[in-house]
Amino acid sequence: MTESDETGWIQWFCKQRGNEFFAFVDEEYIRDKFNLMFLDTELRNYSSALDVILDLNSGSRSDNGPQSEVDESAEKLYGMIHARFILTDRGIDLMIKKFHKGVFGTCPRVFCHRQHVLPIGLSDTPGEEMVRLYCPKCNDIYTPKSGRHRNLDGAFFGTNFPQMLFMVKPEARPKRSKTKFVPRLYGFKIHPLAYRTGPQKGLDETDI
Repeated sequence: MTESDETGWIQWFCKQRGNEFFAFVDEEYIRDKFNLMFLDTELRNYSSALDVILDLNSGSRSDNGPQSEVDESAEKLYGMIHARFILTDRGIDLMIKKFHKGVFGTCPRVFCHRQHVLPIGLSDTPGEEMVRLYCPKCNDIYTPKSGRHRNLDGAFFGTNFPQMLFMVKPEARPKRSKTKFVPRLYGFKIHPLAYRTGPQKGLDETDI
């Protein structure tokens, strides 16, 4: 018996390499049909995929990737459910633990001093955008550093997640970084006009 046979599908899926950003969605949440409203119209093999997620399907799993179209649908359905779940109090509690541990990585900006980041989507429609990382200190987004996370669909985290997390947990929001990089040449700040290569409309050449 393999490890994947001894655990549920949700645990198996979240422990796969590259899926570290996902939280374990409670089965009780998934079994509540209200939480899954309209998802059946957005996904083929909806019922079969749901059975896989809830371990109602006796089919085997493979660590080498999806074995069938139903397996692919199950992963997509879980991602869509996940985007809703992490907006709930329970989901936020699970994700903020990952945030504090630095599971999602750190901001690459020097003046953010390795601030922990959160996953965010640029679209709520699956298949449109990969996941990005939001830094609450500089209020900007970045591409994940690790290549294994660049295949994650941004819609599985949604466009609203970081904002909701800090609305519910305002004490977790760091102070905004006020330090900005100022380009200098021999110790002097560079005037913006110095980058212009020719006379501008309304300016004399002596002003440049």
